[in-house]
Amino acid sequence: MSRLRRDLRMERATHRIEGTPRPRFDLAAMLAATPAAAGRLRRDPRGEERLALVPGTLRRRLDRTQRVAASAVAAPAAAVAEMAPKLVVIAEPAYLVAVVPDAPGGRLTPHDRQVIGAARLLADAGGGAVLALGEMPGEDLAAAGVDRVLGLPVAGYDPEARAALLHAVLDGLDIRHALLPESADGADLARRLAALTGETLFAGAESLTAKAVTRAAQGRRIEQRRAPPRLITLAADASAPHGGAPHEAIPVVFALPALMPGAILSAEFVPADPARVGLDEADFVVSAGNGVRDFTAFRALVEALNATPGASRMVCDAGLMPRAAQVGASGTVLDARCYFALGIAGAPQHLQGVARCEHVVAVNTDLHAAMIERAGLAIVADAQKVMPALIEALTGALAVEAQP
Repeated sequence: MSRLRRDLRMERATHRIEGTPRPRFDLAAMLAATPAAAGRLRRDPRGEERLALVPGTLRRRLDRTQRVAASAVAAPAAAVAEMAPKLVVIAEPAYLVAVVPDAPGGRLTPHDRQVIGAARLLADAGGGAVLALGEMPGEDLAAAGVDRVLGLPVAGYDPEARAALLHAVLDGLDIRHALLPESADGADLARRLAALTGETLFAGAESLTAKAVTRAAQGRRIEQRRAPPRLITLAADASAPHGGAPHEAIPVVFALPALMPGAILSAEFVPADPARVGLDEADFVVSAGNGVRDFTAFRALVEALNATPGASRMVCDAGLMPRAAQVGASGTVLDARCYFALGIAGAPQHLQGVARCEHVVAVNTDLHAAMIERAGLAIVADAQKVMPALIEALTGALAVEAQP
């Protein structure tokens, strides 16, 4: 053998610290003398602990952020590079999978992200790319998993013009599948597009893979299954949104045809009165819990926020709010974009009722309340003091906007 055998006992003895009652060794010198097996330095836990000690304290205190920083410095550069998010680029896709999200107000809904996630499955199965059709921010589309973006110059509510432009895009580009959400606008647009193209529409798909698409039929007694056609509408919660690395979402150049005047001369969106909308259709819900005692201020806040009033079961049982306003598994399960909970601790049944809400804001005095943990924005304070402060802030903002 040409390699000398190491004497580990001798190496350890050379680094022994003399003058200590118990055997102690200089770990820094030992680590420096030990060759790295795979280019990775060995950790020194005692050295990290010495660096993390907080000086000037009576009891032994450690700064955990220093330990994290030390570990990050010790990590190899290649591992840090692998942890950094990468941008997925598909330079020459084999085909395109088109997605037409609703995007109310120019932002993607959870249903839209699920449809893009399903399109991502169809595209990744054969080296394709996802094409989003509509006017939306590129940052949101990139994080959702979109590779290409093509804007549709349609202002306001004009489904005929949108269907005509989509028909031209399907004829002019190599689009293998076109996915739309099974919503009020998406379902109407998909059926108009099917009538223009003469192709079969698989509506309300409840599961989708690269090889099969399924849905329930005949009162959910049977299941229809077939290979994915070209036109598909996806039901809510039928697919998971894209959770991988962001894609590039670059614009696509395509000559869209000129729009011809249709049967709809003018259309205007008339918002419903949120005070009269049911909880199952509300977009913004403000609920009162056991921590709310002044319901006059609560109703004033709901009106100032232009929201729909809700309540917990304890408030409804006490007769302070009608039973139709109860939120939870035994009341109404919400599908709102934002839920504002005032003085609600967060029982399991109540949390089930807000599980599908996109944003949750909670006000409670208990830092460890379940609703505080569920909320994306939490205010640890008394709801009785927060309500008049919010009303005053809203009134001042409206007065400033009214000034010339």
